[in-house]
Amino acid sequence: MTVTTMTPASSSARLPQQGESRRRPGSALRRLLPLLPALVLLVIFMAGPILWSVYIAFTNETLTGSASVNSRFIGLANFMKMFGDEDFRHSFLLTFVFVIGSAVVGQNTLGLIIALLQRGRGRAIRSVVNGVVIAAWVVPEVVAAACWFSFLSEEGTLNEFLGVFGLSQEWLYSAPMVAIILANIWRGTAFSMLVYSAALSDVPGDLLEAASVDGASTWRRFVNVTLPLIRRSILSNLMLITLQTLASFGLIYALTGGGPGTASQTTPLYMYEQAFRYFEIGYGSAMALVMLVIGAAFSLVYLRLIKVEA
Repeated sequence: MTVTTMTPASSSARLPQQGESRRRPGSALRRLLPLLPALVLLVIFMAGPILWSVYIAFTNETLTGSASVNSRFIGLANFMKMFGDEDFRHSFLLTFVFVIGSAVVGQNTLGLIIALLQRGRGRAIRSVVNGVVIAAWVVPEVVAAACWFSFLSEEGTLNEFLGVFGLSQEWLYSAPMVAIILANIWRGTAFSMLVYSAALSDVPGDLLEAASVDGASTWRRFVNVTLPLIRRSILSNLMLITLQTLASFGLIYALTGGGPGTASQTTPLYMYEQAFRYFEIGYGSAMALVMLVIGAAFSLVYLRLIKVEA
């Protein structure tokens, strides 16, 4: 029987192998080299336009006229004009109402309710409900707007039904904000439903069963057991749908065009109007920068809350 003894020489021979990566500073660069084309594309097509838009927000850039050729740096003039613009303040208020009503209250609450109602149901029922809800999510915004226009217009389905009771009216003119909020809830609820369905599937059934044995009602089980366990999913969902709704444009533009007048003109529509209808690219970019900062602030708040919950 032969016994092999580890000598100091053999032990020291392995040290260079263990510290090999530390003695080769170029190894990390070589590993990142295959990612270089993707990084270049990100800089050109993402970081580049963002940085250019930030610069344009501080200039008097226009699409026509002398400023389109000889634009100049004007500092905070666009932002001072923006915060003194009554139409901008009106559009910002409508955006706030739209985000709260459509995302925070509408999609978030309805998605949670649908996910809760599907718990314990058969596969066939879940498949039908998921198919109906997700079908509204996958259609393009223009198609969703056309569906709701057909439903809410003066000769639409809703008025055909309400006309029997003498309650028909032009909903897109009398309640345009309600119309776009309902349309966006209808289209976007599927995302919240999927998030909450996944979160609820991770709630241990034995905890709910134990609470039920202790005499807790359905509501108490939801508040004291289910809600704390899915709180991080709620915050994550709120962050995502808030950012998505904050930048919503196509659905509103196709359904009401911001009208009648400016009754449903949210900030993205007003920004589009100033930049591409009145050709004030610098002013429109300033609004876009403000919206970017607001979206980033929402994200930081949500991420902070998620970190605290962790």
